Amino acid sequence: MACPRFRGARRKKGVYTTSPQGSVWFASPVPEIASALVAALARRTEIEWGTVKLRVRGFTVDIGEGSVADGPVEVATATPVVVRHDGRDLLPGDDFYLERVTHNLAHKADVLGLPAPRGVRVLEAGPRRRFAVRGAPRIGARVRLAMEADARFVDALRSWGVGLDTIQGFGWVE
Repeated sequence: MACPRFRGARRKKGVYTTSPQGSVWFASPVPEIASALVAALARRTEIEWGTVKLRVRGFTVDIGEGSVADGPVEVATATPVVVRHDGRDLLPGDDFYLERVTHNLAHKADVLGLPAPRGVRVLEAGPRRRFAVRGAPRIGARVRLAMEADARFVDALRSWGVGLDTIQGFGWVE
């Protein structure tokens, strides 16, 4: 699940601003789970996001882009990527950021028994975002990455995510 995004919301330092036009994404690579999400959303008129009630005006099902070929690929995250070095949260442009993202991707490829991606670069980065998850801070930024990668690895990234704390919804690949 990605945090709500609101079109036309004015930026204000230290505050998550909203507008009447927003969206929330729920996803699963498992068809049975995705079907359960669709069925549950079809019965809802509102969703509680923390202390805020969001009115459901409708929903769409997006089946994604499908598989890619081996070779150059770009991936963008819908949620901030969490990366740490020596106990410190890193943001794109910080020392060690690219090294840690590359290490994270190589580790995931190793776990899957696939070749590690090569030539990882940050093409674009969003603003710093800070969230508290069970009282602990998570700091990151959305990114668009370019790399040379095995198509099976890219498909797996869409399910797994980039960076740390992906089980908490961070680093979700669009």
